[in-house]
Amino acid sequence: MILVLAALAAAGCVPRRPPPPSAAAVVVQPASDLDSLAYGGYRRPVEVVARPVIVPVAAPAPRAGYTLDAGDKLRVVVFGQDGLTNSYNVDAGGNITMPLIGTVTARGLTATELAAAIGAKLRQGFIREPHVAVEIEAYRPFFILGEVTYPGQYPFVANMTVETAVAIAGGFTPRAYHTDVVLSRTVGGETFRATVPVTTPVRPGDTITINERWF
Repeated sequence: MILVLAALAAAGCVPRRPPPPSAAAVVVQPASDLDSLAYGGYRRPVEVVARPVIVPVAAPAPRAGYTLDAGDKLRVVVFGQDGLTNSYNVDAGGNITMPLIGTVTARGLTATELAAAIGAKLRQGFIREPHVAVEIEAYRPFFILGEVTYPGQYPFVANMTVETAVAIAGGFTPRAYHTDVVLSRTVGGETFRATVPVTTPVRPGDTITINERWF
C-alpha cells in the first residue's frame, strides 16, 4: 500500500487538503430574522449610524452676544457731543430715536452693532469722525404665567434661571407642576417654544408658563 501511494504521489494524483479559506473568500450569510441577529448564527455586517441627540432647548441667538429688542433701555455715548449722549428706550417697533439722525433700528443688533449703525448715520453730513459707544442700562423684562403666586412682568436679573424666576413671582402654587415648564423665546422675529427643566437659564424677554398638574 505504501508503494502504491508513493507511486500515485509521484504522478501527482494524491488528493490534497484544500487550503483554509482566506478572509476575502468567506461569505457571510444574512440573518433571516431578529432572533438570529440577537442570539447567534451567521450575522450580516451592520452599518452603525450615529444619530444626533435632540435636546429640547430654546433656539440660540443668531449671533454671539445679547441682541436688542423692545423694552431694552440703552445708554448711547457720542464722545464730544453732549446733545446726542443720552439714555434711549427701544420702542415697540424695535427702534431708538436720536437727535439729528432720527430713527435707528436696534432690534436684532448687539450693542456694538448698534454703535456702528449710529456712527454710520452720523457720518452722513453730521459728524466727520464720530466715536459712539452703546451700553445696556436695563434689560427688557421677562414674563411668567400660570401656576405661580404672582404671575406677571418682572425686571430681568442677571444669571437667572427658571427656578429664580418662579421665586421672584412668589413661588409655585399648590397645583403647579414643578419638574418641567414651557419657555417661549423670540429670536429674529420668530418665536420658539420648548419644554425645559427649571434649571434652564432665562433671557430678557422670555415668557415662562407654569402648567397645572393633574394629580
